[in-house]
Amino acid sequence: MGLALCTAPPLSAQTADDIIARYIKTVGGMDRIQAVQTLRRTGRFTGGGGFEAVVVQESKRPNRVRQEFALQGMTGITAYDGRTGWKIEPWQGKKDPEALSEEELRDITEESDFDGPLINYQQKGNKVELVGTEQVEGTDAFKLRVTLANGDVRTYYMDTDYYVPIRIVTKRMIRGAEQETETSLGDYKQVAGVYLPYSFETGQRGSQDRAKITYQKIEANVSIDDRRFVQPPSH
Repeated sequence: MGLALCTAPPLSAQTADDIIARYIKTVGGMDRIQAVQTLRRTGRFTGGGGFEAVVVQESKRPNRVRQEFALQGMTGITAYDGRTGWKIEPWQGKKDPEALSEEELRDITEESDFDGPLINYQQKGNKVELVGTEQVEGTDAFKLRVTLANGDVRTYYMDTDYYVPIRIVTKRMIRGAEQETETSLGDYKQVAGVYLPYSFETGQRGSQDRAKITYQKIEANVSIDDRRFVQPPSH
């Protein structure tokens, strides 16, 4: 993983806040985390049946994000400017931007949290509790239950040696039914002095079907114009 190991107190002696503090320290410390103002991630999406696409995600403090998905010579865009979410889906023959559905808006609003829900969680209205330990594919992990301000519940599995998330399970109500999505994180590397995961694998909990994003490049503090996140006018 490439992360420096620290001497840890006994597992039972730790609280959720202790674990989050160790996480912040391990990935680079609050000063380095907050010095990163923008991120541009470039990589490859792999879905079922060998389906592949090029993905680019641009993020800017405090809560702006733009995701591009290039396939068959066309590029789809989903973006959020801190207030409004929009998308362009050229595969449907649509060239004009349109508003996101309630579910899509919820997804991208959560995605727009630049540092994620653990850092400064109280200021964001999130609640975090330590609910035990569990093995994740042979690795011991602390289980942190995170209740987001919007009511969604995520369980973060934090490696007990490195204090970074290695799995996130998100539970939410979708059209009246509870759904659980599982994301595995890995291949942590330093970007501007901060360790970030380069690999994400996501699917419905209990299903073998997985979509994978592998980033080849993550750039920090690149210049990203605010207009990149704002919904353009229709043609």
